Amino acid sequence: MKRAAVSNFESSLADIGVNCTRTTTDTFADDLASVVSEPAVGVPLGLECVSLDDTVVQLPPTPRLLTDAKTGVAPVRKAIAEYGTLVIDSDSAGTEPVSLYPPTHVAIIRESDVLPDIESVSDYLDEHFAADGSSVFATGVSSTGDMGKNVKGVHGPKYVHVLLLEDQ
Repeated sequence: MKRAAVSNFESSLADIGVNCTRTTTDTFADDLASVVSEPAVGVPLGLECVSLDDTVVQLPPTPRLLTDAKTGVAPVRKAIAEYGTLVIDSDSAGTEPVSLYPPTHVAIIRESDVLPDIESVSDYLDEHFAADGSSVFATGVSSTGDMGKNVKGVHGPKYVHVLLLEDQ
């Protein structure tokens, strides 16, 4: 079941024009470096065996760093395979602005956090909201067609790249 969700997630990302790189704990730093444009800003990943330490990503985000950043690197706690949707938490670390302000968002997610459909993420959201948390759903790059032609990057990133961390 999990393999099917991950495969569907990768396919959904490709359908919406989002690049995805599978990575391991051993290759994470190199894979991250290959998709980051400097200056980059990020938040602590909160994941075992990988971090932003010893990378070009600056922590913690400040308004100046967010304004100057070309890339924002942030963890994604859950993803919805059916749509290629990232569930981005709003938190005191600054995950949401780091994922939305810079022109490129590099999203870090574990395979085990990819869920098949929107119903599957409801338990996580119930717990998160009960603890006064909030989340946004992001599917692909920011775009709007409100003023005619579809325009990308209007109120969020112009590019999204997912680093999919293989479970050990």
